[in-house]
Amino acid sequence: MKKLEKDQIEALIGKAISMMDYSYVPYSHFHVGAALLAKNGTVYGGCNIENAGYTPSNCAERTAFFQAVSEGVLEFDAICVVGGMNKELKEYAAPCGVCRQVMMEFCNPEEFQIILATSKEQYEIFTLKELLPLGFGPNNLK
Repeated sequence: MKKLEKDQIEALIGKAISMMDYSYVPYSHFHVGAALLAKNGTVYGGCNIENAGYTPSNCAERTAFFQAVSEGVLEFDAICVVGGMNKELKEYAAPCGVCRQVMMEFCNPEEFQIILATSKEQYEIFTLKELLPLGFGPNNLK
């Protein structure tokens, strides 16, 4: 697993926090930002986008992944996720199950790192396997 440098982690946290400004959350007021680090070094931002029909809503993590994939990027090292009601970062905002499943599609669960943060000083790093043990992915279909 590629160890992230402290400055990389802080940059991802800063990007994720800035992405909360773009969240469209007129119903929940729970802003989420994500910063996805591709293996090529590019960082893709994402924010959550709500919909009055609820089901068509999209999480910040998937927004970042889908942007990267739409540009032909399919390999990733890490993602940082932050979130909170009215942009207040009081506790970690872990990816939902659907987002974890999307990560399984594109990431090695033993190597892909998920940074959960409330600030550049307060964060924890997990592997996808830790957050989605026994995950189902492309290797299960071989």
